[in-house]
Amino acid sequence: MSASSDAAGGRAALAGFVTARLGKAPARPAAPRPAPKAAANPAQDFESLPGYKDLKLQRSAAELIGLGNPFFRVHDAKAGATTRIDGASFTNFSSYDYLGLNGHPEVNAAAQEALVAYGTSASASRVVAGERPGHLALERALAAHYGTEACVVMVSGHATNVTTIGALLEPGDVIYHDALIHNSVVTGAQLSGAQRRSFPHNDLAALEILLQATRHEHRRALIVIEGLYSMDGDAPDLAGFVALKERYGTWLMVDDAHGLGVLGARGHGLHEHCGVDPNRVDIWMGTLSKTLSTCGGYVAGSGALVEYLKCTAGGFVYSVGLSPPLAAAAVASLALMRREPERVERLRRNGGLFLAAARERGLDTGMSLGLAVVPVIVGDSLKAVTLSDRLFKRGINVQPIIHPAVPERSSRLRFFLTSEHTPEQIRDTVTALADELDEINRGGSLIERLMARKA
Repeated sequence: MSASSDAAGGRAALAGFVTARLGKAPARPAAPRPAPKAAANPAQDFESLPGYKDLKLQRSAAELIGLGNPFFRVHDAKAGATTRIDGASFTNFSSYDYLGLNGHPEVNAAAQEALVAYGTSASASRVVAGERPGHLALERALAAHYGTEACVVMVSGHATNVTTIGALLEPGDVIYHDALIHNSVVTGAQLSGAQRRSFPHNDLAALEILLQATRHEHRRALIVIEGLYSMDGDAPDLAGFVALKERYGTWLMVDDAHGLGVLGARGHGLHEHCGVDPNRVDIWMGTLSKTLSTCGGYVAGSGALVEYLKCTAGGFVYSVGLSPPLAAAAVASLALMRREPERVERLRRNGGLFLAAARERGLDTGMSLGLAVVPVIVGDSLKAVTLSDRLFKRGINVQPIIHPAVPERSSRLRFFLTSEHTPEQIRDTVTALADELDEINRGGSLIERLMARKA
């Protein structure tokens, strides 16, 4: 007999014993009544979040015309000029590894040495858990690079902008920023409570009009620009912005995340590209995830600025310190960049080749300087996703940038060039890109085709 049969027999015997003693079967406990179903509250429905319906509509439209999701693909190789996805090899234009330092033997060795000595984590904030030598070495190296008194490194590039701007400005102050500035700057401005005023992209005259009209209304003022604009691949006139900040008594902050390793003959950044003394800029910000091939962010500037941020910026005080292996790898990457300027020269040649070939085929590359970032603007989002999908099927990995990241009519593919791409990869990619775009355009409007298929 099975255990379940034994248990059933035991329950039956117990029931018979109770019946014999009490003259009736034992009463069964009443089944609990199900709780009344709460009325649906749209405010608690995540599907009611702004933009969610638009997201679902975009995905449904893509599925309807047979497009795969170009985002969140799993790569089986290190980020670089080539990659592997689902066992297939691709030429990769979706990597920030501008100088090919990700996985470099010296970078890996530095990370491994720090890993053995200090483990994978700083454990807590540096205020609580203390410093590791790699933190200080990286900060000294970055400060020396920009010629500043000090530097502070943090665990996230996005959070570096948010927490720095949030700590420095407050209600009563004002932030002037380029209309195409990164989301992290806008978020930091909102956190600060300062008034936020944007000016047309790289338009010094428009900024001066704003300064003349409003600077006197505020105590402190900050102008924020980028070194190399990550969506368009162009750079500002740094000397012009320095002149305005000095004339109107503001701070100037440069987000050089995509400029380091790219701008200037040696890749030193926007100041080298424009021939401007870096000390004339109040705040140099950058990230460790591009040329420096790790993860995190930094701010370089005066000793007072850095001391203030280390004591008051929430993203530093209340956040874990940078992982020691990442700090060591970033130090090694910066040293390699400065020691091997030929990497920067290869990157410049590759970017120039891509830009020239694209323009020769009549592709719209917008304002790009042809350095590391070259957009190819195609129009609506579905066209951009379709073009990305077609290139993927030809062994080329490049991401579409679609609304709301850019205006709908400015949807594009964004190509990140590295020093490690070959001329053949670049020429073949531009040929495939132009041919596929021509075929899409000959097929008529994607929206019209979509509606026809739906009907």
